[in-house]
Amino acid sequence: MIDVEADASARMDGRAARAERTRGAIVEAHLALIDEGDLKPTGERIAERAGVSLRTLWTNFKDMETLYAATGQRVSERQLELLRPIPPDLPLTRRVEQFCAQRVQMLEVLAPSARASALREPFSPQLRRNREGNIGRVRSGIENVFGPELAYAGEGRAQLLDALTVASTWSAWSMMRDAMGLDVETARGIMARTLGALLVDAIAAGLR
Repeated sequence: MIDVEADASARMDGRAARAERTRGAIVEAHLALIDEGDLKPTGERIAERAGVSLRTLWTNFKDMETLYAATGQRVSERQLELLRPIPPDLPLTRRVEQFCAQRVQMLEVLAPSARASALREPFSPQLRRNREGNIGRVRSGIENVFGPELAYAGEGRAQLLDALTVASTWSAWSMMRDAMGLDVETARGIMARTLGALLVDAIAAGLR
């Protein structure tokens, strides 16, 4: 006897899996075009790269904003794949070194998408939300890694956290890499020097 309900459920599961694969292919195609330097890929180019029709693209994503949301999520996943816990009991210099090494890797992964987003962000609420999410994750990471030093700052904690965030997010990295033309290692050294100076100053202020 055929189990009709089980058969229908299997068909639904199969359709859902195919839809998920299609969505994933579209997102990866979008990112691949951006990674290759096409910072404003059209729906037509994305669909062609993904191997789907334009109709299929807009069936899966109702507009560019929903595609930006899915693409932003995938970029975040790429970054999180590089994240490794930094033991809080390490000496400050080691924590700064490891934190900056990870941030550099993440920022280089983010770079093509960040450059593309800058062109459309003024007109896209979703791209602004993507940026806010990235900044929020960096702030949380700073609080986890440098909690003791932030505590030393006392009333200046919020300002110190803001300063550390500015020094380790895309805007500062873009200034060094794009505007100043610095190589990765030189820019990493500047980030480490900036964070180290801010944190040591906080410790000194707390001991006064």
